[in-house]
Amino acid sequence: MNALTSLLDGFGTALTPLNLLWAAVGVLLGTAIGVLPGIGPAMAVALLLPVTYGLDPTGAFIMFAGIYYGAMFGGSTTSILLNTPGESAAVVAAMEGNPMAKSGRGAQALAAAAIGHFAGGMVGTVLLVALAPTVAELAVDIGAPDYFALMVLAFIAVTSVLGSSRIRGLASLLIGLTIGLVGLDRMTGQQRLTFGSLQLADGIDVVIVAVGLFAIGEALWVAAHLRRRPPEPIPVGRPWLGRADVRRTWKSWARGPFIGFPFGAIPAGGAEIPTFLSYVTEKRLSKHKDEWGKGAIEGVAGPESAASASAAGTLVSMLTLGLPTTAVAAVMLAAFQQYGIQPGPLLFEREPDLVWGLIASLFVGMVLLLALNLPLAPVWAKLLRVPRPYLYAGILFFAAVGAYAVGGEVIDLVILLLIGLVGFGMRRYGLPVLPAVIGVILGPAAEQQLRRALQISDGSVTGLVGTPFSVTVYAVVVLLLAWPLVRRALPRGRSGS
Repeated sequence: MNALTSLLDGFGTALTPLNLLWAAVGVLLGTAIGVLPGIGPAMAVALLLPVTYGLDPTGAFIMFAGIYYGAMFGGSTTSILLNTPGESAAVVAAMEGNPMAKSGRGAQALAAAAIGHFAGGMVGTVLLVALAPTVAELAVDIGAPDYFALMVLAFIAVTSVLGSSRIRGLASLLIGLTIGLVGLDRMTGQQRLTFGSLQLADGIDVVIVAVGLFAIGEALWVAAHLRRRPPEPIPVGRPWLGRADVRRTWKSWARGPFIGFPFGAIPAGGAEIPTFLSYVTEKRLSKHKDEWGKGAIEGVAGPESAASASAAGTLVSMLTLGLPTTAVAAVMLAAFQQYGIQPGPLLFEREPDLVWGLIASLFVGMVLLLALNLPLAPVWAKLLRVPRPYLYAGILFFAAVGAYAVGGEVIDLVILLLIGLVGFGMRRYGLPVLPAVIGVILGPAAEQQLRRALQISDGSVTGLVGTPFSVTVYAVVVLLLAWPLVRRALPRGRSGS
């Protein structure tokens, strides 16, 4: 009942004319940037982070909510139209959506994706309202060993499910942890990896890291491959769904949230796993198996609904525990820190207006997303006609302006370029970017919790596993690490018997 009352207060905040305007602007900007090839929600949020600096925290995060969901839908649009997923969660949408577009049903695919995002976001946000306060109350009793265990779980989970191999995931995480070490030691005041530069004493801003790895790295990567001619966009017309399409998709829209939300709420790598699970589930339950691989609309509706619900789930761990499980959550956590706000168990008590206003704005953002993007889909298709050299030149410009706005120092631009080169190298050698961003965000916090836990136990390592909660989390970590080995051994055992 308290959650419902708080949510109603949040709607009072979110439905003010100014905050409604920020939500609408966020949805439009997020979709416009997310619909461009190679740009996902994380890059969209990172690029637009400086835009919110002049806003009050509540207005800024309401705008972020619109950007988040708008960019997710934008990533699905380019995935369906050009077979160029804006992010990993939109990969599955291309598997059935792009064949639909090539057969002249791109309008229906976009409509199924938009309604799927709406349904998944609504159900996921309802679950967020129901579960987040409870998780926050339980998290108050979590100590330093438990937090460190959770962060280790986040590190292992993210590196295990992303990229082409675990080694590459761990290498990316190591890069992020190393960048996170730059600056003064929080406990001793000693300089680390500053190379005698006073400008680096405060560390490297997370926003610069995120923009450098995502935007600059992607722009350099595309520039290196511009000799290949990009495919021509496919006109989509006015999106609509017939009765037969609705009969085929409504169950998929309903199932998706219950697959996506749990994976978003735990440190399991975001929406990649649940979208594939939803795809497999819909394929098994479908009565039109001959259409799969050629443009089955259920293969768009279910995964998109799961992806949107997963996005709501990520906010549970981010708001209640301060653990970002996706790149977007990591950038949003950086935005919280810019305003001097630390997400965690006490956030619901210290900043109730901000938190519930943000949650209420998710509902508002879903409605705006559906209302704006169904009729605007042909406009987004025209945006894809922008030549890539001009497109990425604009991205480089806005990235440089955003990085300079963070601290007003020229060295920030130098650091941005260097980190962009790192991002380019990571793409060249197949290293996923998300573990690096997670390492920058959580690395310093994990180090601090590790030191606190060791101080409490007088330096004894057993203090790290001194609570039932931490033991349970480490058991899950061992399971994550051992499961691929067990899975490989099972078929051999069967064949040998």
